[in-house]
Amino acid sequence: MKKVRLEEHNEYSFKEAKFDKLFLAVGSCESHGEHLPYGCDSFVSHQIALDLAQRVKNAVVAPPLWFGMSQHYRHQPMCLSLSDDTVIRAVGDLLESAAFWGIRKVLIVNGHDGNIAPIEIAARDFKVRHPDFGLAVLDAWWVTAGNLLPKDTFEVWDGLGHGGEGETSIGLSIFPQLCDMSRAKGDLPEMDANVKLIWNFQELTRFGASGDPTKATAEKGDKMRKVLVDYLVGFIERMDEQNWRYNIKK
Repeated sequence: MKKVRLEEHNEYSFKEAKFDKLFLAVGSCESHGEHLPYGCDSFVSHQIALDLAQRVKNAVVAPPLWFGMSQHYRHQPMCLSLSDDTVIRAVGDLLESAAFWGIRKVLIVNGHDGNIAPIEIAARDFKVRHPDFGLAVLDAWWVTAGNLLPKDTFEVWDGLGHGGEGETSIGLSIFPQLCDMSRAKGDLPEMDANVKLIWNFQELTRFGASGDPTKATAEKGDKMRKVLVDYLVGFIERMDEQNWRYNIKK
């Protein structure tokens, strides 16, 4: 196993490794129902980043950002949330730190829906300031996994939901010792396919989870984890060949 955790390196080993890519996981600390741990989003995004770094060249993984914008999930105990502005500043500052130390390629792996908008703002602003920097974002792994897997993988709501079938499955794959399936329950809200209602989570479920976590299995989680990492390996290798730029067809 390669040593890919930044926090485990020192000044000498970092310079010797000649890393040119940094993977940054962003998560949250909030309820995912009574069956999943508060750190679920950070555990998942960080593990995806670690799995990926084992399979690509010259990549190091930053310690995860354990907090995100979770104000809309604070109706269940407990939630430690940052504001949108703070997430924007934190992500932007970490990108500036990477640039300062000569790392010019960053993949952000996001584990929480509330971070999507602030990460987008931080990334766009940073890219304008650093146009030659290679920057990519996996902003919703739970959607990506569903898109990549066969359509019959999940039983309810395409595996979606906060602490639902998909998220609970990948939890059973990554941190089974922290999952209590005897307490798994969620509600299934009706969502419009084309127009987004802005909600607070108590409008979608009576619990800390939505979707149907009782349908989750470790086997489904293993499949999600594999298909995500396989895809990201191909993406990173392709980006390295293209110098982290789009190929323009003439």
